[in-house]
Amino acid sequence: MKTLKVILVLAIVLVSSISYSQNIEVKKENLPIDKKTNCYVRYFYFPNIQAYFDNLKLVYYYKENGEWQTASELPKNYGGYSLYNKARVTITDYDDENPYENLAAHKKMYPYNSKGRFANSTTGNVGTAGAE
Repeated sequence: MKTLKVILVLAIVLVSSISYSQNIEVKKENLPIDKKTNCYVRYFYFPNIQAYFDNLKLVYYYKENGEWQTASELPKNYGGYSLYNKARVTITDYDDENPYENLAAHKKMYPYNSKGRFANSTTGNVGTAGAE
């Protein structure tokens, strides 16, 4: 009987911790701030797939059929692309809502690289360029 109570208590604690971890909301104030640009480090840019990841909303921005889409996961046609082993550029000079407005500048600064690596992994002053 004592074992049953211990198992029941552990199950309740486990379920409670899982539901709590799913309700954690990222706040903008918790994101790191770039000292040079005074912007929150909110986005990663993936040059080889021309997509962005938003650290605040925890979503990806990517183009599909010429239109920008937002989703918590990349679509299946991006399957096989490792987000951790390939190029990921930290955007340090933009923390507004539409990072893809700077796509033209980011494509120029970080062109497609078949090896997936870049010497400089953060952006400088990109400015606002029109989306392609």
